[in-house]
Amino acid sequence: MTLSHIFETHAIVLKRRNISETDRMLTIFSKEYGRIRVYARGVRRVHSRRAAYIEVFSHTLLILHRGKTWDSVTEASPIHAFSALRESLPRVSHAYYLCELVEVLLPERQEHRDVYALLLSALSALNDSFDINPVTVSEQFALELLRCLGYLARDRTLPSGQIVPYIERIIEKHIRSHRLLTKFVDA
Repeated sequence: MTLSHIFETHAIVLKRRNISETDRMLTIFSKEYGRIRVYARGVRRVHSRRAAYIEVFSHTLLILHRGKTWDSVTEASPIHAFSALRESLPRVSHAYYLCELVEVLLPERQEHRDVYALLLSALSALNDSFDINPVTVSEQFALELLRCLGYLARDRTLPSGQIVPYIERIIEKHIRSHRLLTKFVDA
């Protein structure tokens, strides 16, 4: 095995899916490599050291092994778990929304350091400050994401109720986490 097959990246876990009794497929947003799907072997085992560090919304340092089909997680180190965010259901639903937007709007394996910093900032705001409205954080994130990706002019804005339909027209499908958001509008 050559060292060129092993690489390190800072990443935010956007999504996870159980594959077998012990494995998971993760969609991560990497600072250096963009959105990629990686295979995490054995992380569902009771004694897995990596499992806690690759939960959704976690900001981690990953060591990955480049494979023929999928890259595999070999090591994971925590940077920020966003644990306070996980204590509030409305904030969790907004964090899912942010992650889903990044997942559906960004192509695979294209570096977007500006979007990475934007997502990290929005998750930190949801985690650290309970006096800001999560709806405001989500709307500002969505508008800035659209601007960063060129879907919305810098001098243009969208009314609050028009952001999700605008994004759904771009991706040509419904945003799944939006249903959760509508339940927590008053939260």
